[in-house]
Amino acid sequence: MDAYEAVRAYPDGESTAARLALTAAECDFSGIVVRNGPAAFEGGPSRSEVAGEYDIDVVDAVEIGGESRSAASARVKEHREEHTLVVVEGSDALNRFACEEPRVDVLARPMADGDVNHVLARAAKRNGVRFEFDFGRVLRTSGGQRVQALGDLRKLREIVTYYDAPYVVSASPESHLELRAPRELLALGDVVGFDREAVAQGLAEWGRLAARNRERLSESFIGPGVRRGRHEEDD
Repeated sequence: MDAYEAVRAYPDGESTAARLALTAAECDFSGIVVRNGPAAFEGGPSRSEVAGEYDIDVVDAVEIGGESRSAASARVKEHREEHTLVVVEGSDALNRFACEEPRVDVLARPMADGDVNHVLARAAKRNGVRFEFDFGRVLRTSGGQRVQALGDLRKLREIVTYYDAPYVVSASPESHLELRAPRELLALGDVVGFDREAVAQGLAEWGRLAARNRERLSESFIGPGVRRGRHEEDD
């Protein structure tokens, strides 16, 4: 199975990108998405060096959140051409913005500090914005918090399924000790109400997004199905 995990590395997380890549490779992931790419690779091994060392795809991403809609819009525009994936952290202030912005790839944790309804689901589908199913809250909480996390995931699953909105799946680890193998996430999906194929598709979607965006960011890309020839120049 071609599975990716979206991690938060040091200094925002507890483990370095290299340590997370090593453990992810041992867990049979095909790749990791480093949500805090700008900070994670500063002053240490580069993304390509980490990928080469552990024979795993390492995707650079930027996560935008905690800001007003206008500030978030400016940051999305700033980072879109610099990073493979652009992720917006879900909140009451930013959920709708993210779903209506086609330059956003993923709306992360949309239920943690916000809500999702049919309006957002339709907008996300129209603009190709993926909702994130974050299994991390279920894995790392207990009691009432875990019950709430399960309820949020089930509600999001119902909306995403009904409107056929795009999505990704992650356990959002911040430490290599929080990484769970793909087979464990498939099993957890049963608890949430997913079938295994749906979870597998959500884990693989990170990689599909990265491949698509890398092509779009390459100098040879003009548009879908069209590439710039060796002697062709920009208008």
